[in-house]
Amino acid sequence: MEFSGKTVVITGGATGIGYALAKQMGGAGARIILFEPREKCLQEALNSLSDMGIDAKYHVGDVAEPDDIAALADFAWAENGRADMLINNAGIGGSMKSVIKTDPEEARRIFEVNFWGMWNGISEFGRRFLAEEKPSAIYSVASENSLFNAFPFGGGAYVASKHAIFGLMDVLRREAPEWLTTGVIIPGWVQSELSDFNRTAPAAMDVDEYAAIIAPQIEAGEYYVVSHGYNVVRFDERYDEMKAAFAEYAPREEGDDQYDVQKFVAKMQS
Repeated sequence: MEFSGKTVVITGGATGIGYALAKQMGGAGARIILFEPREKCLQEALNSLSDMGIDAKYHVGDVAEPDDIAALADFAWAENGRADMLINNAGIGGSMKSVIKTDPEEARRIFEVNFWGMWNGISEFGRRFLAEEKPSAIYSVASENSLFNAFPFGGGAYVASKHAIFGLMDVLRREAPEWLTTGVIIPGWVQSELSDFNRTAPAAMDVDEYAAIIAPQIEAGEYYVVSHGYNVVRFDERYDEMKAAFAEYAPREEGDDQYDVQKFVAKMQS
């Protein structure tokens, strides 16, 4: 989907990856609507985007609140006629304690934002897209932590939430009509507002550099939106280990496709 003339709604869009994408997409002619709870940050981002000549608006709210997402959609349709693309970007980090020592309430809050916040966006905007049957797009920001555990220790709730987003988008892509583009954005290590570690780490990729890499992939309608090449090494480690386990204890054999769910469902439907 070409950005020019389209309305792009970006959750968590006042800082970090969301704001960098707003600059990239807005610079290519998109009309931007930013959304997050911190109005001061939104106003600062809006002022900067306006100084760049970008058509930008904002709406205040929390992705974890379905009513706030409904109000965001109402705002987009009222102000710009409709939204063309939703970038589900809002997310939070969390404790680097072990899984066992992490406060369950903290883990639930991470899922409320990182997973249910994206579910809320997909549900609300998706229903409106389906009702209109016009070219539209939904992209959700996962993480390299949706493919493997990038942390040497801890971060269990965050990692699990990103795995959940990866699975959710994989289901959505199979359900979506052809005019509804879907995609999962998989950042590697980027300087962002997610944590103090990400914000200041000199080894992390500059956020504007990152946005310049992924924006063309989104515009081209790619499903997997990727950046950091070394990720392949890490997810190969995971899948090689799994393949070795299957080779040892569950090797392929004649007729084993009888247990394949997709083949069974296709047979029943035919």
